[in-house]
Amino acid sequence: MAAEPLLIASRSPDKVREIRDILRPAFREQPVSLIEAGIPPAAAEDDVEAYATFRENALAKAAYFHNLTGMAVLADDSGIEVDALAGAPGVLSRRFAARPGLAGLELDRANNQLLMEKLAGVPADRRGARYVCAAVLLRPGAPPLTALGTCRGRILEAPRGTGGFGYDPLFLLPELDRTFGEIAAAEKHRFSHRARAFRAIAAQLSGA
Repeated sequence: MAAEPLLIASRSPDKVREIRDILRPAFREQPVSLIEAGIPPAAAEDDVEAYATFRENALAKAAYFHNLTGMAVLADDSGIEVDALAGAPGVLSRRFAARPGLAGLELDRANNQLLMEKLAGVPADRRGARYVCAAVLLRPGAPPLTALGTCRGRILEAPRGTGGFGYDPLFLLPELDRTFGEIAAAEKHRFSHRARAFRAIAAQLSGA
């Protein structure tokens, strides 16, 4: 499937690795990262995800890099919606605790710390949350393929595990009674929002 070169529209090494792992059984060629495609960071990228929904942001990101390169583009926007916070941080999940100079693991830790502070004193039965991923495949001359994947869980009072990224050490999966930070990547891909969204994209592509 998908002999055409595919570009993953993300500068997160963790997200690129996950998308490749999820799609490896379906795609003959490994999708390339922005770095591998020789696309340097640009200030304009910071303004692409300016919308109120994950789907709109994913479509905007796919369109931006498709217009820039002419390549087929895989993009997603994902985040966590916490019941007790009326769905926040939502589309602002990555920028929840954003401060100048924060990036990578330091930003993940700051986001997790802020989420714990926001939920201080909230009992376990009110700490429900869901991960959401909107995935998009945009190809030259074809309408975009889109899919939404979700995964329900609960936010812990303290992180557990060192695996995964983002809010994974705080996100408890009821089916396993473990966080995404405590399980191997292959097991995470059985349940995660991103796996569900991108497998749905692959299924649509195989039927196209």
